[in-house]
Amino acid sequence: MSSALAEEEGEEIMSFITSEVEKKIDTKDLPQEVDILPVKNAVLFPGVVFPITVNRQKSIKLIKKVNKGNRIIGIITQKNQQVEEPQSSDLYLTGTLAYILKTLVMPDGSTTIIIQGKNRFHIEKIIQEEPWITAEVKYLTEKFPPSSKKETKVLFQSIKEASFKILKLNPEIPREAHIAISNIHSNSFLTHFLCSNVNADLSERQKLLETEDGGERAELLLQYMMRDIQMLTIKQDIQNKAFTDIDQQQKDYFLRQQMKVLQNELGFDGPEKDIEKIKTKASKKQWSKETQEHFQKEFDKLSRINSNSPEFALSLNYVEFFVNLPWNEYTNDDFDIKNAESVLDTDHYGMKKVKKRIIEYLAVLKLKGDMKSPIMCLYGPPGVGKTSLGKSVARALKRNYVRLSLGALHDEAEIRGHRKTYIGAMPGKIISHISKAKSSNPVFILDEIDKVNRDHRGDPSHALLEVLDPEQNNNFLDNYLEVGYDLSKVLFIATANNLDSIQAPLRDRMEIIELSGYTVEEKIEIAKKHIIPKQKKEHGLKANEVIFSTESIRKIIENYTKESGVRGLERNIASVIRNRASCIAKKEIFSKNIKLTDIPQILGSEIYDREEYQVNDIAGIVTGLAWTPYGGEILQIESSLYRGTGKITLSGQLGDVMKESAMAAMSFLKSYAEALSIHYKIFNEYDVHVHVPAGAVPKDGPSAGITLVTSLASAFTQRKIKERIAMTGEITLSGKVLPVGGIKEKLLASKRAGIQEVILSSKNKKDIDEIDELYKKGLKINYINHISEVLKIALLEEKVKNPIRIYTLSETPNTITPQDSQ
Repeated sequence: MSSALAEEEGEEIMSFITSEVEKKIDTKDLPQEVDILPVKNAVLFPGVVFPITVNRQKSIKLIKKVNKGNRIIGIITQKNQQVEEPQSSDLYLTGTLAYILKTLVMPDGSTTIIIQGKNRFHIEKIIQEEPWITAEVKYLTEKFPPSSKKETKVLFQSIKEASFKILKLNPEIPREAHIAISNIHSNSFLTHFLCSNVNADLSERQKLLETEDGGERAELLLQYMMRDIQMLTIKQDIQNKAFTDIDQQQKDYFLRQQMKVLQNELGFDGPEKDIEKIKTKASKKQWSKETQEHFQKEFDKLSRINSNSPEFALSLNYVEFFVNLPWNEYTNDDFDIKNAESVLDTDHYGMKKVKKRIIEYLAVLKLKGDMKSPIMCLYGPPGVGKTSLGKSVARALKRNYVRLSLGALHDEAEIRGHRKTYIGAMPGKIISHISKAKSSNPVFILDEIDKVNRDHRGDPSHALLEVLDPEQNNNFLDNYLEVGYDLSKVLFIATANNLDSIQAPLRDRMEIIELSGYTVEEKIEIAKKHIIPKQKKEHGLKANEVIFSTESIRKIIENYTKESGVRGLERNIASVIRNRASCIAKKEIFSKNIKLTDIPQILGSEIYDREEYQVNDIAGIVTGLAWTPYGGEILQIESSLYRGTGKITLSGQLGDVMKESAMAAMSFLKSYAEALSIHYKIFNEYDVHVHVPAGAVPKDGPSAGITLVTSLASAFTQRKIKERIAMTGEITLSGKVLPVGGIKEKLLASKRAGIQEVILSSKNKKDIDEIDELYKKGLKINYINHISEVLKIALLEEKVKNPIRIYTLSETPNTITPQDSQ
């Protein structure tokens, strides 16, 4: 029996019950069309008085309408109590006709009605859904067995005794209920009254209402009451056992025992169930003897801990994590090398050298069967596809894929984990990601390994040494796990933007594979084959709704992006496609073909100017080549002379390396002055200003030495520089030309700028041989060993127009004569 018989309602309900008189109702006098009031959490039975609070506006209007009429309404229970605006399909078909005894309007705007059940009915047909449900109904007759039968007497006597026992066991039910039940003499009304208040689910009470035979209904009611008596008896037994002591510990124990019994009775999973699941899962693991012993020790410890102890949760988390790790669980590799090549070619355009090395790596792995080879580190500027290459490798091998970003990692414990005895202890990121991968041989991307930092909490690089060393990682020890885990089957691939920030021991454990920036031609192909189809799909456009021409793509690349990769290109293409998607959504007229004139209208004014060679007739201006994270660039270096005392001024926000190169260039020029017919005293009579334009942009790197020498030589001799020539290389004080890096990017920059001739160190020839002929076409490449060769090629005998007035070497060695150089 539920607590619906609230204490404050006891006297009122009692008065209704004691005055109840069983009446034979003629169904002919009842309406055949009834307005239906859906109710939650209640089932009304004939003869029973029941209060219902109405909040729905539709229901309140219905009550007002009924009150003006015969005050007869149909009460039907909802199937789903969460539905706020129920339709006929949300209701049971059997309900009770009710008479509204009293209507109360509450302060909060809701309406409470006190109703009395009259007769059960079954919905035959729904007449209307709005403004409220009206149905055609069929009334159900009550079929109770004769009271004179012995079986009937015993049955209803048992029901009354059961109700009195419930009243005794449940102190929450008011005392007036005992008097009320004692004064009920009608078997049918006793059944209906107890059915309305029995402690049973809503569906079970609805089942009681739908049961047509009164005897069957009484038997089912008795079953529910006996179940309630059993639950109350168990509760009382728990209370009797729990109240052996009054201290706080015993009170806590009582609550735990009560909860435990209730969980067992209701079938809920308690801590014991969790432990049993862990034990079952552990029995299927293929552990080494050492690992098995360690787990068993921790599991036995967990079994002995009180489930309400704070230590229990820590121990349970540890054992669950331990057993969920994929110990010796591997996915089957697909070593179809042809398929791997196809996957890499499909996902990535170009990168022939990189893809060739990855295929070689996979071929060796197929033949040898282990991973004891250097870890690959894909090195290159942002946006060139380093991380996505790892995804492609995982797809080719059919391995699970997991990625760990190492950016700003500065705590060694984030790699090795914390001791599990510490509060808030967690496993390291390596082991955690292996758990997420659900296999012991995933493709594991260590992203941005060059961004790892160190502080007072340790150096994560030291922990990564063990992870990436093929000779050590077969027994990687995580502080949280406390036993070695085999990482030797994991295919680690690291990515980096800058090798200088990677510690030497860590770099030594990796094979560096450089991914250079894409050429304009490569970016155009990537845009056509990958970016544009992807962006059309993501923006809901069909393939033929937006068409990019090659020239429009080139314009976006050259005038709106300045990068080695394609991220900025993808963003700009997405902007163009969004513009067309907006036009389609607004049903505006637009051209499917993206023209050159459309690009500025959509993306705004051009951000970057295309780099072009500037022809000039001024001495001291030379074109150099530089590498940047966004690719290659041409670099103008200017030198200017004016009367002074031999000072040298450097400007253009140059780094230390370029400043040292400038000083070395000046020193070499002084030692080589006689070969260029420059009198040594001139260096003390003139000041020199060396400037690299775009002063707000920092510039540094060991590649501008020969450019600086050529610029200074042109300034001091007022001789012309050869047209459309660029150079790169570093020098020594003796004039030896040293090789530099970034050759491919520099060649591409020179081609973009209209350069026709390039000067490089002869030791860079090996780099040129590895570059596709497409990128060298139309360029004359001069290989030199000494700066004198550079000056012979780049420095013409012809003087510039309107040269400045300087002193030249006269025929008398120790005299200087002013002269206009012609």
